[in-house]
Amino acid sequence: MYDQITLPNGLRVIGEKIPHFRSVSVGLWLGAGSQYETPAQAGVSHFLEHMVFKGTQKRTARDIAEEMDEVGGQLNAFTSKECTCFYAKVVDEHLPLAMDVISDLVTAPLFDPAEMEKEKGVVLEEISMAEDTPEDVAGELIMLAKYGDQPIARPILGSSASVGGFSRQDLLTYYQAMYRPENAVLSLAGNYDWDHVLALTEKYLGAWSAEGYSRPDFVTNVVPPTTLNREKDIEQVHICLGYPGLDQWDERNYDLALLNSVFGGSMSSRLFQRIREESGLAYSVYSYPGVYTDCGLLTVYAGTNPENAVRVAEMLREEAARMARDGLTQREFTMGREQLKAGFILGQESTSARMQSIGRRLLLMNETRTETEVINRVNALTLDGVNALARELLSAPCAIALVGKGVSGMEI
Repeated sequence: MYDQITLPNGLRVIGEKIPHFRSVSVGLWLGAGSQYETPAQAGVSHFLEHMVFKGTQKRTARDIAEEMDEVGGQLNAFTSKECTCFYAKVVDEHLPLAMDVISDLVTAPLFDPAEMEKEKGVVLEEISMAEDTPEDVAGELIMLAKYGDQPIARPILGSSASVGGFSRQDLLTYYQAMYRPENAVLSLAGNYDWDHVLALTEKYLGAWSAEGYSRPDFVTNVVPPTTLNREKDIEQVHICLGYPGLDQWDERNYDLALLNSVFGGSMSSRLFQRIREESGLAYSVYSYPGVYTDCGLLTVYAGTNPENAVRVAEMLREEAARMARDGLTQREFTMGREQLKAGFILGQESTSARMQSIGRRLLLMNETRTETEVINRVNALTLDGVNALARELLSAPCAIALVGKGVSGMEI
């Protein structure tokens, strides 16, 4: 079970005590991501995440790095479509320092204009690095092909134009709207004393308050899927097919995880075995579900020689149609269920993974689910249920994204 409390300022705190560990992971989660940005703000969530590390009211950027290094701790952050997380992993005795540093980052950043200009260069290089990774470009393009010009489809990094145009006031306006205690979760996993955690939380975050506009709402509309291509002078053609998925509230996400494992999520999957092992037409071929607050996407990916691109795309669609028509076999279902349980259990064998699991779920869904509850839910899956979902999702029209040389005239 979890330790849990909500502070008077609205901050939710959750912890999973693991007394036989000597480490503890702590993360401060914010409901701030590219989903909440306007076109002019594209990339501001990610840029803001970078900027808080450039100095606070009581720490320089060097102080932030050195204080954690001095105790052998790990400090980092990430931004996704719907959340931002600042997290640290330390030996349990250094939890007070970790909470001090993370709280300082989130509640007292300086946003120094000179540092902003330097960090813009860093983020622009990150955007260029992503542009040089065609697999990532295809992943971004399939979102646009599936959802059109909606926030969910916009790149988390933003664009060179949007990032280059950010002013300090732009960051402050977004920060004041999104970095609020009622829009945040503090999560911990590992060895800690709960009373000590509460005292530290009150010390560092109890007085946290927010003024200004609150977080905006969003709605992702269903649009007809389309085909998009991007010419790049590279050796392979990168193919993505985007089928409908499930939003985060749908209990069939466990069915989807099992379906994905059998379809393209493992080395024994149908896509891997047919296209790589049997045909030798691709080195990388897989599928993966994207699950968001009000929408979802099941993406199929393959990278192949331009001469084989049309044939590989046909094989991807053939396997999707076969899965929709015939479903999983009993053996595939049983194997997929065991893979799903093992993947979940093995993925929970670190304080970082557990902290992220409980923090993200509480932030985005305002609920918790124990390991036992998850395993029971997986054990309750049925072959008929998974096959029904396969028919629903994989018989629907799919969006298509192509990246590579000569893709503009390619018929997929």
